[in-house]
Amino acid sequence: MSWIYLIIAGIFEVVWATAMKLSNGFTRIDYTIATVVGMLFSFYFLARAAKILSLSLAYPVWTGIGAVGSVLIGVLLFKDQLSIMTWVFVILLVISIIGIKITSGH
Repeated sequence: MSWIYLIIAGIFEVVWATAMKLSNGFTRIDYTIATVVGMLFSFYFLARAAKILSLSLAYPVWTGIGAVGSVLIGVLLFKDQLSIMTWVFVILLVISIIGIKITSGH
């Protein structure tokens, strides 16, 4: 169950990062509130996961999910243009997250 909590925490990291971008420097109250709520949920689920998983596993996976998710949101929602090499490194992030899961023993 701890890995499910960690995935949920990572998804909420993407939510709050996206809401923060949409808040226009915290000038839009609706997205500012969504940022704070997303952070609270993200930290809550990270804390739940970290009760069982070590910090050396939970934190990098959480940030990795957030990083990859934010890249995808940037491309899909904000029309960011990424080079082929950037995509290679995003794929390496995904491989790293999977590798951490596979080799963690949890």
